[in-house]
Amino acid sequence: MGKGGKPDGGDGFGDASRDGVEQENMAAWLLGVNTLKIQPFKLPNLGPCDVLVRLKAVGICGSDVHHFKNMRCADFVVKEPMVIGHECAGIVEEVGSEVKHLVPGDRVAVEPGINCKRCELCKRGRYNLCSGMKFFGSPPTHGCLANQVVHPGDLCFKLPDNVSLEEGAMCEPLSVGVHACRRANVCPETNVLVMGAGPIGLVTVLAARAFEASRIVVADVNDHRLSVAKALGAHEIVKVSTNIEEVAEEVAKIKEAMGTRVDVSFDCAGFNKTMATALSATGSGGKVCLVGMGQRELTLPLTSATAREVDVIGIFRYKNTWPLCLELLRSGKVDVKPLITHRFGFSQTEVEKAFETSAGGANAIKVMFNL
Repeated sequence: MGKGGKPDGGDGFGDASRDGVEQENMAAWLLGVNTLKIQPFKLPNLGPCDVLVRLKAVGICGSDVHHFKNMRCADFVVKEPMVIGHECAGIVEEVGSEVKHLVPGDRVAVEPGINCKRCELCKRGRYNLCSGMKFFGSPPTHGCLANQVVHPGDLCFKLPDNVSLEEGAMCEPLSVGVHACRRANVCPETNVLVMGAGPIGLVTVLAARAFEASRIVVADVNDHRLSVAKALGAHEIVKVSTNIEEVAEEVAKIKEAMGTRVDVSFDCAGFNKTMATALSATGSGGKVCLVGMGQRELTLPLTSATAREVDVIGIFRYKNTWPLCLELLRSGKVDVKPLITHRFGFSQTEVEKAFETSAGGANAIKVMFNL
């Protein structure tokens, strides 16, 4: 679907066709604020390097919720009806003539972004920054909350036998944590602070553990999510507030919990308060990685951080992470199953309930569709 498509005409419940074969492919279309409707979606023709995948597991991401609630996420604005979703795994049903590494019946995790492969950034290996990227469920590109998708074969990765389809779909959020740890050069000597224990904060904890970080402290406003972070392997947790006047006091609590200097901080929330806390808590010569995008613009206390040569690193999606994520899952070094808190089927009612559950927060971490 990242290659395009259109909703069916008429009453919205006709058949979709591909290669002259009549078949119905249903998808969840975002039609307006808080408005999703399951209706047919026409698949593009299968190219020689493409595969047809029947989706079996699709997760809801925070960006999906932003689109659902606001018709935008940061600078990505939904201007016309769009199929939503980008965290997915499924079963190969058909392969193009040039695809040699997959056969029908293979279970695959799907990397959702199609880069141009021609621009300077792609050629330098930083394809996640490609301006021509076509990314599932990021306007104007259609997403993957559907029965089937057509996608490039080189972006579909065969699952190890002991990795489930749900875990395969979780490679997408896990990739964000893995990319962040790579960008920050996390290693066994690194003391890590994670600001925010939402889904991305928690996968960052899992990635930091897999990268053998020496010590991990997690700060959040929510007691339940802090308890989950502790269960996933955080060495210490710190309850914080939303009051920016309490930054200095909370930085002292974080430093006490760490027991040594903070080498790397990951802001997985992206608010003025969380970023200010990360900048103040990080030791001289350390790094702060901005992972979350809670606010479109931030006002930050950079003077002190600059004087201490604290590097601020941006994180945007990921690159070349699926093979490592699958190995981490296969080997048991990472277990993402505890993050999946809610499951829904693929019907109009279930889709609506799933998005309201994910948007409502509370005890929901990862909401997953089983198709």
